[in-house]
Amino acid sequence: MVAFHASALDGVARNPALPTPLLLRLLTAGGGPPRHALQRAGLPEQAVAVILAHPNPGTRIDFAMSARAEPAQRAWLADDPSPKVRAALAYGPEWQDPRTAVVPLPDDVCARLLNDPDPSVQAALLDSPQLVPSFLASLVMHRDSAARRNAARAWEILTPGERSALLADPEPEVRRAAALWECRRDARVTTELLRDPTYAAEVARRGLLHRADAERRVAQRADLTALAENPSLPADLVERLAVDPDEAVRLAVSLRPELDEARRMAIDFTVGDLDRGGGVRWVRDGLADPDVLRRAATSAHPLLQRAAARSPHLPPDLLRLLARTEDPVVENRLGIHHPDTPEEVLMRVYARLGGTFSAWMAETHPRFPRKGLAARYAHHPDGKYRRLAVRDPAATPALIEQLSHDPEVWTRQAAAGDPRLPLRRLRQALHVPELASSAGANPALPEEEMAAVLDRACISA
Repeated sequence: MVAFHASALDGVARNPALPTPLLLRLLTAGGGPPRHALQRAGLPEQAVAVILAHPNPGTRIDFAMSARAEPAQRAWLADDPSPKVRAALAYGPEWQDPRTAVVPLPDDVCARLLNDPDPSVQAALLDSPQLVPSFLASLVMHRDSAARRNAARAWEILTPGERSALLADPEPEVRRAAALWECRRDARVTTELLRDPTYAAEVARRGLLHRADAERRVAQRADLTALAENPSLPADLVERLAVDPDEAVRLAVSLRPELDEARRMAIDFTVGDLDRGGGVRWVRDGLADPDVLRRAATSAHPLLQRAAARSPHLPPDLLRLLARTEDPVVENRLGIHHPDTPEEVLMRVYARLGGTFSAWMAETHPRFPRKGLAARYAHHPDGKYRRLAVRDPAATPALIEQLSHDPEVWTRQAAAGDPRLPLRRLRQALHVPELASSAGANPALPEEEMAAVLDRACISA
């Protein structure tokens, strides 16, 4: 197969206008269909049946990890003869778009995978980021110690009896996992765990502290940055760490939730341009809490503002406030996470970071501007701006065709995928290596042209 035919085939596989008969033909490709064909949204039942019966395990693996497939459709692979397919199903989609939530498999399917005869399937399931707390909680009495250890991840919804069972489990690894949660409310457990250097920093950060343990660790200068975050650290020790010679320690103290704004900003701390505030746990845990968001967003502390900007629940006044900070990290996060991010913020992110994930998230944001872009940018000296002209609903077919010849490849690709591109030029683009994929995905591509792409790829009818 010629290289650009493969590229055109990949485009056709993700074309939203691909008719079902051609999709079914595509799915029977001998070496395995393109991944885009397997991970389309709304696959018809006939297509799912073809995928489930496909002789290539890689095809079934790609479908098992589709974030767009219905969980009930993927669940049929729980009986797949290949343990690699079942393990892929158990782990689930690797999905990076924070605007789209992955729907997890039903609990009964997870239970079957957990009891799979192949150990790799169970291991993949327990590593999955998609497991819901209710399923994890159901593992407290499971016969396998790895499952019981993972049950501790649902600690907050476990009953007192279930917590006690895990703390008294016959397996040390299970007891340790439970203790790492229990230490947050039991100072005795904290004291025991602090003796183990493997977990000392985590426990110093989260555990309920006896004063003697806190004083000892301050005197030994042990894990001070972690200790500075601990909610139970006595107030006088907080004040000592607020003037510690270590800048990282002072910064950690400055982020404590109980400080008022005057005390917080009196601490000598420095925030780097790329520090993102991801470690501000009390804000991260309260992204849906109006009080937490207000305290963080209205603070003058850049890391609290950056942490709050991750919330899709910011009310309008706080969104406006953060949009005026002129902090690039805040703007990036608003563009990724908030559904009502102002157009001007999205444009600044795009202008600053064109070609990055944050810029892509800004450009694909529902509020990214469209009207007037053709008049403003069609002849801009920078190709990344000329590409924006394609987004304008008022852009004419003649302009789209002009942009399909642009010196900048991204601009040409955007124009090749636009349904206003004249058919003559669209057919040409199918045979241009760097445009073939975009042209193949163009929803205006006639069915006979899609079929011709399959013919050239030697995919029989």
